[in-house]
Order: sequence, then structure tokens, then C-alpha cells
Amino acid sequence: MSVSSEQSTQAYPKDIQGTIKKYEQFITSTLKPDLEQTLEQRDAIYTRMTEYLKLKTHIDTIKSQDLKELETKIDLGSSFYVKAFVPDTKDIFVNVGFGFHLEMTLEEADAFIDEKVKDLEKLADKYTQEASEIRARIQMVYSALMENVNSENK
Repeated sequence: MSVSSEQSTQAYPKDIQGTIKKYEQFITSTLKPDLEQTLEQRDAIYTRMTEYLKLKTHIDTIKSQDLKELETKIDLGSSFYVKAFVPDTKDIFVNVGFGFHLEMTLEEADAFIDEKVKDLEKLADKYTQEASEIRARIQMVYSALMENVNSENK
């Protein structure tokens, strides 16, 4: 059974109720949206990393099997696939960011992906740290609220 914040604050004097509402509003209107946004940004980074790592796997397959040409299926979106034929696999186009694609050899693409994944890992770690700091602030606000309520009850 869950009790709404309206019902839970009614047990306290009016001045404490105002303080509780202020703290709750700060948490719900500022800290929680910040946390959500930070986690979404981190997840987007993980998605990009996954795409690069898939490409690296494909490059490794092409190199290990010494494929000169390739028949594959390409996802056009919404899980709609079409057959594609790659007549020469020595060069590929890699998304380097900001909508730009560069033609690279398999070795260049492999090295680029390694560096890109390292950079993305650092960025994901930054967002993870930021999310941890926001969670700590939420805990700190809850602790301050409890301290304030406990001191008022004495």
C-alpha cells in the first residue's frame, strides 16, 4: 500500500509540510529529470559502441575468411532487410560522426574503431560518474529532509 506525499505530510505541522514539499519538488523537478537525461545520454553512447563493435566483428570476419566479395542483408529500418552485394571488400565506409563517412581500408577501419570505442568508453564513464553524483545528491536531499523533520519533532 502506498501513501501519497499529501497524506504523509499531513501528520507534520504546516511549516514542516512546506519544507517537505520544497524538498520533494526539488527532487522531482530537478534531480530526477537530470538523472534520467544523464542515463539516456550514457545509453546512447553504449548503443553507438555496440554498433562500432558489430562493425569490428564484421571486419574481423572478412579478414579471417579472406573474403573478396560479400553477399549480405542490410536493415533499412523497422527490421526491413534487403539483399546487398559488395563486389570488393578491401575498402569500407565508416561513420566518423556528424554525418560524415570516410572510405577506409579494413586495417584503418579496425584501428579507427579501437580508438573510437576507447573514446566512447571514457564518455560513458563520465556519464556514469555524473549519474552517481546525481544519485548522491538525491540521497543527500532525502537525508537533509529527514534530519530537518527529526529536529522539528524534538
